[in-house]
Amino acid sequence: MNIAEHYSYRVNWSVEDQEFVGTVLELPSLSWLEDDSGVAFSGIRKLAADVVADLEANGEPVPEPLSERNYSGKFVVRIPPQAHRRLAEEAAEQNVSLNRLASLKLSA
Repeated sequence: MNIAEHYSYRVNWSVEDQEFVGTVLELPSLSWLEDDSGVAFSGIRKLAADVVADLEANGEPVPEPLSERNYSGKFVVRIPPQAHRRLAEEAAEQNVSLNRLASLKLSA
């Protein structure tokens, strides 16, 4: 099995190209253009599988699928002091912690 089968693929319409463009999040330099969205999806999947096979054959690192990564649920965000104050006030008004308010806003 090629690990590329577990990658995150997207197909969007490109106004600039007037075609559908297939992309893969784990390999951001790749794209595939087609008139048909299904063909764009198939094309980007095949291209990603070929790139992964080439990376493996050359002993180069292969990106881990986003779906298989572990996330701690923690990350640090720096914001201006005024925004911090405004969020702290809003959290107090809602009688929730600042962490809970930020989590709710990010999840929305």
